Amino acid sequence: LGGPDPLDYVSMYRNLGNPALNVPEHWHYVSFGLSDLYGDNRVHEFTGTDGPSGFGFELTFRLKRETGESAPPTWPAELMQGLARYVFQSENTFCSGDHVSWHSPLDNSESRIQHMLLTEDPQMQPVQTPFGVVTFLQIVGVCTEELHAAQQWNGQGILELLRTVPVAGGPWLITDMRRGETIFEIDPHLQERVDKGIETDGSNLSGVSAKCAWDDLSRPPEDDEDSRSICIGTQPRRLSGKDTEQIRETLRRGLEINSKPVLPPINAQRQNGLNLDRAPSRKDSLESESSAAIIPHELIRTRQLESVHLKFNQESGALIPLCLRGRLLHGRHFTYKSITGDTAITFVSTGVEGAFATEEHPYAAHGPWLQILLTEEFVERMLEDLEDLNSPEEFKLPKEYSWPEKKLKVSILPDAVFDNPLH
Repeated sequence: LGGPDPLDYVSMYRNLGNPALNVPEHWHYVSFGLSDLYGDNRVHEFTGTDGPSGFGFELTFRLKRETGESAPPTWPAELMQGLARYVFQSENTFCSGDHVSWHSPLDNSESRIQHMLLTEDPQMQPVQTPFGVVTFLQIVGVCTEELHAAQQWNGQGILELLRTVPVAGGPWLITDMRRGETIFEIDPHLQERVDKGIETDGSNLSGVSAKCAWDDLSRPPEDDEDSRSICIGTQPRRLSGKDTEQIRETLRRGLEINSKPVLPPINAQRQNGLNLDRAPSRKDSLESESSAAIIPHELIRTRQLESVHLKFNQESGALIPLCLRGRLLHGRHFTYKSITGDTAITFVSTGVEGAFATEEHPYAAHGPWLQILLTEEFVERMLEDLEDLNSPEEFKLPKEYSWPEKKLKVSILPDAVFDNPLH
């Protein structure tokens, strides 16, 4: 299927499967264009034969073939174009184990398959080309409950569970858009395996791009002499364009892991609802791993704050228990990066190295980046107080939580609040 940039085209194949392995017949889609097809620097910079070819990967997708279907549906190609467009615009790459929150049936039907996990294609091995190495990452359609499990634990763990359930993917992880049950409804014992994995391993998710903001309550916001005015989630009031760009660069460097962003900077207008979450490496240091390692710039001083107000939309707020239970109780950290500006909020535990928040000064800010250090005792208390976040169907907005002795307030607000630049 030919199409506009970014992909040159998407090939579609009829795959007969493997009856011996209980792999059904399906349609196999393969993209071309994320890797370097030409080697002439027109699209991708040539980095050598030993480096990645272009972005270093192509996308694949396996869709169950329906009885009597003589031609492959074309919507998977459009889906792959949407993901490729995100990669080209953001220059963020995908990795095996990543998950993508799509928030809509992948085929625009009434299907429960509304999100994606990414893994290595079971048939297509990495290829050495004259223009570098290409790997093949397969898109796997999943239900919302399975996405949440991947967030709370890790993508690879959920992919392994999907492989054990033939109707949910099987060994080749074939997406069936007509699947009406989650793997936890098909086999309730799988939830126990996830719960045990979370308890043992914690969550591999170090942060998400989100609708969030924070206010410094230590001084009145109308105090023009208070440099905290840059931290409300809007554009800085008293910094030049050059200074603001330097802050952005510091923020970008802080989001990098092995030269790749842990939390890709999502544009204010999300592409088809795309919201990518990246699993980190397993080091517990903000300096090497974190989505929040900041290299202080001389223009921006690190400030200790007395009182803070955190603001999240409902989707972001629902991840706070994951942040506390799956990350901080395991000595790790978790970052919310605003999709509407440079604002970021990082929760850190006492075991994380490289944080500028300390037990003596648990709230610290560096420009628009806030760090909050929480002790294990306080985390346990917050989990009790925030228990209703686990029941979104019973949730009414706005919702406020407050811990006066800690001088901390958390508000869960409607999306419209974050769409207004003057919030």
